[in-house]
Amino acid sequence: MSSAGSVKGRLKIKMKATLLGIFLCTMVSAPGLHAEVRLASPFTSHMVLQRDMKVPVWGSAEAGEKITVEFAGQKVSTTADAAGKWRVKFKPMKASAEPRTLVVTGNRQLGIENLKCDDVLVGEVWLASGQSNMDFTVSKKVKYFAGVTNEEQEIAAANHPLIRMFTGTAAKAYEPQPQVGGEWRVCTPESVPAFSAVGYFFARELQRKIKIPVGIVMLAFGASTAESWIRRETMAADPQLKPMLDRFDAAMESFRTNPPPVVAAPRSEDVSATNAAPGGRRRGSPPRDPVQDQHNATVLFNGMIAPVIPFALRGAIWYQGESIVGGEDGRALYPHVQAALIKDWRELWGEGEFPFYIVQLAALKNNSNHPSVREAQATVLSLPNTGMAVTIDIGDPKNVHPHNKQDVGDRLARIALANVYKRRLEFSGPVFKAMKVEGTTVRLSFTHLGGGLLAKGGPLKTFVIAGADGKFIPADAKVEGKTVVVRSAEVASPVAIRYAWESYPEGCNLYNADGLPAAPFRTDKNK
Repeated sequence: MSSAGSVKGRLKIKMKATLLGIFLCTMVSAPGLHAEVRLASPFTSHMVLQRDMKVPVWGSAEAGEKITVEFAGQKVSTTADAAGKWRVKFKPMKASAEPRTLVVTGNRQLGIENLKCDDVLVGEVWLASGQSNMDFTVSKKVKYFAGVTNEEQEIAAANHPLIRMFTGTAAKAYEPQPQVGGEWRVCTPESVPAFSAVGYFFARELQRKIKIPVGIVMLAFGASTAESWIRRETMAADPQLKPMLDRFDAAMESFRTNPPPVVAAPRSEDVSATNAAPGGRRRGSPPRDPVQDQHNATVLFNGMIAPVIPFALRGAIWYQGESIVGGEDGRALYPHVQAALIKDWRELWGEGEFPFYIVQLAALKNNSNHPSVREAQATVLSLPNTGMAVTIDIGDPKNVHPHNKQDVGDRLARIALANVYKRRLEFSGPVFKAMKVEGTTVRLSFTHLGGGLLAKGGPLKTFVIAGADGKFIPADAKVEGKTVVVRSAEVASPVAIRYAWESYPEGCNLYNADGLPAAPFRTDKNK
């Protein structure tokens, strides 16, 4: 190949990488270098760096190459190790809306390389992850299942230059990857249609209140399980999680030793809805690579989370739970899986027990939103520095993707504002505390009254009551001061109460005075 042809080839490769959003900082390099200096995935122009915290910056280069990184008056140097990896740390910085440039300089033999990331701000950074309801975009034109309530108005008003979002390219892998595609984008009416709706509304409410830049690192994948986001080492060392990993590894071994035959794609006229096989394959089609199944252990951690660790962040928001494999057994194990994920990420980031806030599933006439799943999700509150946004009141009976994402983002933001940013506001709806039997009635007490309990829109609904026989029947319930009193003429000696204990508890309406709904609960969990 001629010298000109070689140069053309290198330029074509660089252009492809830029289009994929992998290396989006401006690069100027001298000829004759053997390995480009590169920044890791989350470092691109328009990014937000975390304030008041040491900020790691890392990437790759030629082994032994000296690397200098400069930003906001700080200048830090290091040397790439034998594997060509390098990392530096900036000292904590104050929040700043001033656009500044991060510069990485390498010095290899006779050449010099520079990387530049422009328009970099310093503020608050949050990780947003989970499955399709987190991946759900502001506009339905981006994802067919998405599009928020009042979409056109929301998009037109989305002029927020201090809000930025990094949206990671969907990627699954068998081993941890060094890069994930994506780029930081400034929030404008042109860019916001592709933003995670929950991530955007969460960031919008935070930014309105704290008045500094807010960045969201969005890494989510539809229909994914929690175990797909946990690293191998953690699952292998956990007796309850290891069977999931073993099943995945067995499937991989079978796929590798018995690869599917290479066959021509079927003609469109030969494919019909009548030849579909379980698991989403067509009958007679080759088996699917287990790595490409988002239900399998570790695959999304490897493809999407590993490349961004340890990008400095304040905390994480998580929306997942519709995909739990294993039926009733899987639901019973979910609290352990959820806790393992949270502990794993906290350990890997090395920032201590950073805030981790989840979204409890909305109402849906589908067993994937079974009340036991919501109960399993609520166990997150037993872990330190966690919170849960209740969405039982904003579901859709037939749609697993409700379009009201404004309330979801706002409720998550309230938790952060109260607990991280120390704003004085109620961040939770009523939470069941205790029950007391008073003859033929039951009196329920709650925390998070938010100025008082109320029945929104009429008499309280979806309360049921049972006696010693365990048969639950509809009950009359009303607010009395700071409590709820429940009774039924058909139950003389009540022993248990349930509230909103259905997949789609239509009309559930127990709120506090701050307009936040009570989470579904049952008093008979351990009976």
